[in-house]
Amino acid sequence: MALFAFFNASAYELPAPTKTLKLYPEGQNVDKGIVENGVQITLGPLEANGLTGPNTVRNTGNVGNIGDDAYIDIYLPEKCNGQMIVVCPGGGYSNCSAANEGSRVADWCLKQNIAVCVVLYRMPNGHHKLPLLDVQNAFRYCRAHAQEWGVNQIGVMGFSAGGHLAASASTLFVDDVTRPDFSVLIYPVITFEEFVTHAGTRMNLIGPKANKMLVDYYSLENQVSEKTPPTILMLSGDDFAVPAENSIRYYRAMQKHRVPGELHIFTSGGHGWGFTTVENSGRDGLRDQRENFFQILDRWLEAREK
Repeated sequence: MALFAFFNASAYELPAPTKTLKLYPEGQNVDKGIVENGVQITLGPLEANGLTGPNTVRNTGNVGNIGDDAYIDIYLPEKCNGQMIVVCPGGGYSNCSAANEGSRVADWCLKQNIAVCVVLYRMPNGHHKLPLLDVQNAFRYCRAHAQEWGVNQIGVMGFSAGGHLAASASTLFVDDVTRPDFSVLIYPVITFEEFVTHAGTRMNLIGPKANKMLVDYYSLENQVSEKTPPTILMLSGDDFAVPAENSIRYYRAMQKHRVPGELHIFTSGGHGWGFTTVENSGRDGLRDQRENFFQILDRWLEAREK
């Protein structure tokens, strides 16, 4: 089920996951999550999203039609520095950018001795609660195994619509187990306010006729509180897919509630540059700003360890 085999467009070899697990081994019509040694580690699927058949994988590494086969890829370094990141790839809630914003993230993190859990979450398909439930179940599984993996902090990272999902995890958590210890939001969709949001992300999560209450609920600048974890936001100023106003609104809400964090806007790069670099694919949307991006992220994550 692991996707790394689909991503080798060049000679660059991505790491294989340490393990891959279906979030709902018996499917979406059975109220059961991951069970180990007779103990249910995660919650059941709540409801089915209506998608049938296997996941579809494009030659770009994007994965769609995710329903019964929602899963997590776990990557463990030889010696963990104590951190783990639950990664939410983007894709407008219609697919997951599993290479650019998934396995390539894991590749970089492993080199920093950071453990990773990439979540290939269910597409909402008219069921808006399901993507967040899948990410929260990933947290439940990782918390249950944190000690044996040498992990003492578990954060979340998300891109675009996956950034909306990571911000949802950071503001709509249900307990300490599902609350991230830190959050990394990369060109995230934040608000669902018309003309500021990314229209496809909004429509795919809550539909074209969502009421104001649902729009306000998933406009995550409204959900930030003093319990929101420390957060760094990074994006490009020329991103015309997801306006910078999304990140700015979230950062202002963080300031209002005194949530520690940073906001970085790169000069160029547009949308969707993820962790695709010249080294691993022969191209890089961030170009000469890539090194700066990695330095900022590395420095910020290292500060979370203290």
